[in-house]
Amino acid sequence: MAKTVLMILLTIILGLDFGAAYKILVVFPFPSSSHGILGDGFVRHLLGAGHEVTYITPFVKDKPHPNLRQIDVKAEKKHFPNVLNITEILNNKTPLQDINFIFGMMLNLSRNILHNENVQRLIDDPSQHFDLVIGEWMFSTAYCGFGVVFDCPCIVFFPAEFHQVALSIIDEPPNPAYTRSVQLRRALPFSFKDRVMSLFLQAVTLFTTAFKFEPAESVVYESAFSRVMTKKGKSLPTFDEMKSNIALILYNSHVSMGSNVRSPLNYVPIGGYHIDTEGKPLPEDLQKIMDESKNGVIYFSMGSNLQSKDIPDEIKKNLLNMFGGLKQTVLWKFEEQLPNRPKNVHILKWAPQQSILAHSNCILFITHGGLLSSTEAVHFGVPIIGIPTFADQFTNIETAVQRGFAKKVDLSYSMAEDLKVAIEDILKDPK
Repeated sequence: MAKTVLMILLTIILGLDFGAAYKILVVFPFPSSSHGILGDGFVRHLLGAGHEVTYITPFVKDKPHPNLRQIDVKAEKKHFPNVLNITEILNNKTPLQDINFIFGMMLNLSRNILHNENVQRLIDDPSQHFDLVIGEWMFSTAYCGFGVVFDCPCIVFFPAEFHQVALSIIDEPPNPAYTRSVQLRRALPFSFKDRVMSLFLQAVTLFTTAFKFEPAESVVYESAFSRVMTKKGKSLPTFDEMKSNIALILYNSHVSMGSNVRSPLNYVPIGGYHIDTEGKPLPEDLQKIMDESKNGVIYFSMGSNLQSKDIPDEIKKNLLNMFGGLKQTVLWKFEEQLPNRPKNVHILKWAPQQSILAHSNCILFITHGGLLSSTEAVHFGVPIIGIPTFADQFTNIETAVQRGFAKKVDLSYSMAEDLKVAIEDILKDPK
């Protein structure tokens, strides 16, 4: 009964009924294209339901919807270091495994976003009113201060799979037997060794968060919002009080391709919401290539953050030789011209990914294993070869392999040879 009531309430909140329109603040300031897609998904659904949306984003649209107001924070991209280089990841020269570096980078970004002049202008405007705030969590809960300033409920969107940090936001004790730590690259079910490691990592994370990260985040929260609350004649709730008022967490996963574990009623999976079910037509030249590919199309993309042009030349050459030996057409998302390409290999500087995967001739997707790409592949029924490189990609691909719709290839100097074996295996496997 309680679950039914919650789902009815969620439907009303998101405006999927024919009731009154609401004013909703959507906060997705993380300067990554994939996170921009996630934010755009919320905005698209909310506008379609008739709401008025104010959108804090670094990816401003040229011709916005009449009910959309955009708060431009792209100037803060300069505070976000580019640490996602394939060659550096390959050679273990990236700081991405250092949780202190990750939290520090995200803390610095949230500080600059909240002090951006356009954001401060919004906070300072006494005429502004919102009925709801929806904010993305990216190692920072400080954005939920908007709910305090505008005296409205706050919903947190969690862009990854079910894990410890997200549960801690709503005071749900994580069980190390089936709840991942941020740093644990394992899919369920956990072995005994995995559970011991999970317990250890969760303990370290809880200690570090309580005594280092949250105090620093509290300073960012207070510096961004205390002045305007004083201006309103009110005192700013403490950081802990603000967190305790978070109404709901929506997370970007689905039981069919994620964790099938017990979760609280205010922790709701919505994986796949970003997919445009109406679909967009392919560009004419790409449509022709895919229509004429009688042996099928293999689509290869390392996502929006990683760039294939940064792959070492030796690996590029081996990949081209390997692709050239296939009878299938290969579409490779590549950011610059690539000389000496075989006739069956086509370069796409920009790839309309969902439309490519939706085409009946797309028979295989070689991907880095990001959650958006994995979800889209499942939605369109395209098998995966995953080459995970950082963050949740390792768990996403390991889970996909367990579910039976993917094979894994390690990022290595022998990647071309390993890919060839995986391609042959997956294309001759009727499952």
